[in-house]
Amino acid sequence: MTDKTGAPVVVGVDGSPTSLTAAEHAARAAVARSRPLHLVHGYLHPLGYGVPLNPYDLGVPAPTAEAQKMLERVAAELAERHPGLRVEVRQVAGGPGATLVEESRRAELVVVGSRGVGGFAGLLLGSVSNQVAQHARCPVLVVRPAEQPVPVDGPVLVGVDGSEPAALAVRLAADEAERRGTDLVLAHVRPPERAGAVPEEAAGSAAAEQAESEQLLASSAARIRADHPVLTVSQRPLRAASAEQALIAASGEAALVVVGSRGRGGFAGLLLGSVSQALVQHAHCPVLVAHRYEPAD
Repeated sequence: MTDKTGAPVVVGVDGSPTSLTAAEHAARAAVARSRPLHLVHGYLHPLGYGVPLNPYDLGVPAPTAEAQKMLERVAAELAERHPGLRVEVRQVAGGPGATLVEESRRAELVVVGSRGVGGFAGLLLGSVSNQVAQHARCPVLVVRPAEQPVPVDGPVLVGVDGSEPAALAVRLAADEAERRGTDLVLAHVRPPERAGAVPEEAAGSAAAEQAESEQLLASSAARIRADHPVLTVSQRPLRAASAEQALIAASGEAALVVVGSRGRGGFAGLLLGSVSQALVQHAHCPVLVAHRYEPAD
């Protein structure tokens, strides 16, 4: 993972309550990282509305004074609440999602909002937030609405499964836990005992799965403690039929959950696996998607 030295924390702002909550989280993240904060407003509709229909007019609409005033007002309020924070504002002639994905090429972190509480009763992310969470070229923080309580002093939770995306998520989670001055919880979910299995075979299989889970957690914890000797790291083996449901339930006690992504950004397919996607949509706390930093092409 290549650090983008001096790169900003970026958040999309359109004046909605969701975007204002995201902007506050982004300001806190920028202060914690000693980075500038960029408030970005992509003012073209993602399907192209706002682009001139006249084929002879090849220009695009100009930034609006109303949007500029909104951005400057939000910037002033954030700077007042967070002394020393450097805030820049910019309007971009592009769809909101595509604009933030492009901005992520030059960002330390991108922050987006979500629409509601956790659970499985519907999708929480709008198309813009989901697009950014899937395709950004840097880590993405997905925050929850202001009215949804989150345990501020809770730990940072991350799932461990032995994959490289999960290993990246663990490293990012450790950095974030140390930055926040909180504990790191490593979780591994293994399936329950198989119904109808011969007792002796079931016991042997359960013992082997438990040993594998404990070894996976112990090796991950050892690597983290070597790099973060003052960080408190705990290991949480879980048993559940669904890793998604187990980690979503565990997120109720966390201040942040970190998930991995499969690979390089772009629009040719989904980059988040089913567990990561479920947590991004339904976790009870903010979710940090651990994309690798990638430079602009």
